[in-house]
Amino acid sequence: MRFNRRLTNFKAISFDLDDTLYSNYPIMMATDEKMVAYFAEHLPINTQGDYNYQFWFVFRSQALKKNYELVHDVGELRLQSYYLGIHSLGFSDEVAMNMAKKAQSYFVQQRSNFAVPKSIHQLLSKLKQHWPIIAISNGNVDTKAIGIEHYFDAIFHAGFHKDKDLKQKPDADMFNHACQQFDLQPEELLHVGDCGENDVLGAIRFGCQTAWVSTYDVGRPLTLLPNIELTDVLELHRLITRI
Repeated sequence: MRFNRRLTNFKAISFDLDDTLYSNYPIMMATDEKMVAYFAEHLPINTQGDYNYQFWFVFRSQALKKNYELVHDVGELRLQSYYLGIHSLGFSDEVAMNMAKKAQSYFVQQRSNFAVPKSIHQLLSKLKQHWPIIAISNGNVDTKAIGIEHYFDAIFHAGFHKDKDLKQKPDADMFNHACQQFDLQPEELLHVGDCGENDVLGAIRFGCQTAWVSTYDVGRPLTLLPNIELTDVLELHRLITRI
């Protein structure tokens, strides 16, 4: 654990999920393979190749061209990409949407089909004894399915929701909602994440304190120094000894 500046008193800790609490890359690679197999089973033979990322990317671009705000909701963007791609194969609007929804549900199920390390369960359990714990994620992993939902006092996923729309980090929306819900000043929230832009830059701009996790080395590089740098998120155990 490296301290770049003094960590002042904080009253809650927020966590990014993917590539902060677990390695998400191999999970997504395995899920992509499962989706190729899924579409090969449910769609007509694609004479141009597999129903892989390249196939769907064209329709992802079309969906964003129609509504660029979809960039803030990875689930809805994927759903619309599936719908447009399936519709292009000659299926009716209704059938294409129903098939897209089933595919989207299967995707979330598969991308949430993994076990979070026991050490992370222990970390969240220990921290929860001292601070409110909040999840702030641009992604759509099912925290209940992966067994960590009960550790969080609140969970914020970017996207379009019935009661509120939340833009993706580095936008301040989710940090702001977390502070409002827990009656915090921005500096009273310590945000932990792997991305130098989405997590560190986004949180610092809003006024939060930050901890950068470099374990999996997949996030964008730092442009501003966080309060603390962690080579392993488990180093946060040391915060408890500082109380």
